[in-house]
Amino acid sequence: MYPTTLTQLARGNPFSAPLFTLQKTVEPETSSPVQKRRLAAAAVAEGDSCEFGSQKYLVLCGFGGILSCGTTHTAVVPLDLVKCRMQVDPVKYKSIFNGFSVTIREDGMRGLAKGWAPTFIGYSMQGLCKFGFYEVFKIWYGDLLGEENSYLWRTSLYLAASASAEFFADMALAPMEACKVRIQTQPGYANTLRECAPKMYAEEGIWAFYKGVVPLWMRQIPYTMMKFACFERTVELLYKYVVPKPRSECSKAEQLVVTFTAGYIAGVFCAIVSHPADSVVSVLNKEKGSTASQVLKKLGPKGVWKGLVARIIMIGTLTALQWFIYDSVKVYFRLPRPPPPEMPESLKKKLGLTE
Repeated sequence: MYPTTLTQLARGNPFSAPLFTLQKTVEPETSSPVQKRRLAAAAVAEGDSCEFGSQKYLVLCGFGGILSCGTTHTAVVPLDLVKCRMQVDPVKYKSIFNGFSVTIREDGMRGLAKGWAPTFIGYSMQGLCKFGFYEVFKIWYGDLLGEENSYLWRTSLYLAASASAEFFADMALAPMEACKVRIQTQPGYANTLRECAPKMYAEEGIWAFYKGVVPLWMRQIPYTMMKFACFERTVELLYKYVVPKPRSECSKAEQLVVTFTAGYIAGVFCAIVSHPADSVVSVLNKEKGSTASQVLKKLGPKGVWKGLVARIIMIGTLTALQWFIYDSVKVYFRLPRPPPPEMPESLKKKLGLTE
């Protein structure tokens, strides 16, 4: 029996789960061994420097994560500083432009760079874990599911792999994020990381650096799940419906344009889903002895959305640049860059799509 029109439309949803169950079939035995294929994996292509999923591949992916996250977050420190101040003191910093003018008037142009050191260190470590572990978990979960289920449940696979990676990435980020927010939102507390970290430790102990890890998970895990799943599926859809020729016929430059476009689209959604938790993190790291639930109650439903426009601009640009840099690193080191996944031939036969 063929699916109805309704099920066909539902299956077209990029974030849908499969609406049918595969039945186990008996495949004829062959004398030659068949290599297990991973989602988005391909045989080592001519010109690649290493095999997909190899140790060299994963290490260089981690390095790409360091460059993509560390450099981009540091570049937008002035905007991030104003955004944080709008969240913790909306009366004084009424808008983006007002926030910039007040900051420059009080601290000069150098004041806009406050918190750059913990930002660079913290987000470099986060990028290493985020992108490196994402590749690890995507391969691992894909192998557990098998080729056909990895294709059918690929959105769920992207979500699970990115959430797992971000869980560990936030542990690496938390100490530097706490220092960054304290420097940016408490004028006079400390001007540099060397001043801030020892002072925080002396006042509150090691807990000062990790008290924001739970709201950080609340902010970053949904953000990263959207960042990776939305990006992967947007790339797939762009090549299918927008790009006028197959990916294999596109130049490296054209492929990077698609990467940047998909990254920006994903970034807008990332900013929206993670903004309430971002507001909580900013206030929590400013106020001593407070908890996430207390801060959430204090901000209220309207307060958690303060600074959303600035965050959309920042995160949209940030995410696009991060994916562009990450993919450029893969191009530079000639790492495998498999095309968007296609339905396996065995699955096509089971669904009656091929003769």
